[in-house]
Amino acid sequence: MNKSLMALGLCAVVGFAQAEMVVKAVPYEIDGVAFEGRLIYDDSVSGARPGLLMVPDWMGVTENSEKQAALVAGDRYVVFMADMYGKAIRPSNAEEAGAAAGAVRADRALMRERAQAAVDVLKAQAPQVALDAGKLGAIGFCFGGGSVLELARSGAHLQGFVSFHGNLDTPNPADAQHIKAPVLVLHGADDPSVPPVQVDAFVAEMKAAATDWQLISYGGAVHSFTNPQANNPGRNQYHPQVAARSYRAMNDLFDEVFAKP
Repeated sequence: MNKSLMALGLCAVVGFAQAEMVVKAVPYEIDGVAFEGRLIYDDSVSGARPGLLMVPDWMGVTENSEKQAALVAGDRYVVFMADMYGKAIRPSNAEEAGAAAGAVRADRALMRERAQAAVDVLKAQAPQVALDAGKLGAIGFCFGGGSVLELARSGAHLQGFVSFHGNLDTPNPADAQHIKAPVLVLHGADDPSVPPVQVDAFVAEMKAAATDWQLISYGGAVHSFTNPQANNPGRNQYHPQVAARSYRAMNDLFDEVFAKP
């Protein structure tokens, strides 16, 4: 069984290796402010692997997001999980997460800057881990999905962008003309947080930019369908079958783009 499809019950602790999966704290700075992300990879794999930036959901850097990053990494990728808020901000509940995410969402230039800084941190890991710095992509979940789409709109030089149940809105739709790589949106068809009007606006934005994009809409899925902790029926709820399908779609895209010379 491919390690990318292993159960989310995988144990991963900062600085500790178990089942060959390593999760390391990586401190960095942006404009003099301290940030701390996570580098996640399978230490038993010797060959250089592609790298993925992962922007987590609005709770930020948590044990749950580490497990999700380990699931994504498997034996295929080196994953760097971005810290979008700063080391001093670690939300402990939905209210705090909403405030932290809202502050970043209100300043898309700041969102893009922090996401790009995390890409640079990922690239810098190449001497320490078996990372193919010539094959890089970005993924995000919920708030993170929206962040990754803004990174794409900024013209970031990556080879693919994937949003899982992320926000699709943007204050500057014309910025989509700067997208330089394929975009894949994995969306719950019944997601109340991303209603049809927002989906329609995104589709129009992508068509106007004539970029390479896909949107997969999963019937019966709502927000947070990849998160096993999500249990608010009709709003935020884990859907294991859809989650597995979405991860396969992600892998299919990266298999395609990373195979290109």
